[in-house]
Amino acid sequence: MAAGCAEGVANNLKLYSYWNSSCSFRVRIALNLKGIKYEYKAVDLLKGEQSDPEFLKLNPIGFVPILVDGDVVIADSFAIIMYLEDKYPQNPLLPHDIHKRAINFQVATIVSSTIQPLHNLRLLKYIEEKVSHEETHRWTNSVIERCFKALEKLLKDHRGRYATGDEVFLADLFLAPQLYAAFTMLNIDTKLFPILAGLHKSYKEIPAFHEALPENQPDAEH
Repeated sequence: MAAGCAEGVANNLKLYSYWNSSCSFRVRIALNLKGIKYEYKAVDLLKGEQSDPEFLKLNPIGFVPILVDGDVVIADSFAIIMYLEDKYPQNPLLPHDIHKRAINFQVATIVSSTIQPLHNLRLLKYIEEKVSHEETHRWTNSVIERCFKALEKLLKDHRGRYATGDEVFLADLFLAPQLYAAFTMLNIDTKLFPILAGLHKSYKEIPAFHEALPENQPDAEH
């Protein structure tokens, strides 16, 4: 596992991350938005480093990301982001309006429970043992597109420049990595999803999002 650094407010945070993990991506965005310095601990999923005994002591499930804050160890991106939100209240990631907060949680849940698991390497490897890569790709895209249609309906009465208005909130952190993957790697047609495509364009203009992009990480493979 390799290490790198991110600039910002001084502390002893360590983030175990994989450059092309969407879960790690969203945590990197949160850290950047809050201006928090952290040590980047690269975990090469393709080499199986997530199964190393030392890594499994931190997270027995063997997933990234993991945040280590002194004696505190937190696995799961949602839990990590909520921990950061509570400990570092600057640049809040949740709105005060309870309805808008609920929309943010709903978007985050749709992404984390329905879309993101389709990018899990173990799941994709298992499916491709049963059917062809092409069939796996078609099925994955069909599920993502169905979820994108639901997100378009959910956000149509709430979006501004970003998902739930003109400020960046939790929903944006969860959407950005999935839109990046869908539109740049999976070749999902942006014309089918005008609201999401507009958000994807807006996210490109935010430095905290740009710095968190997979290709900008110290362990990125080009």
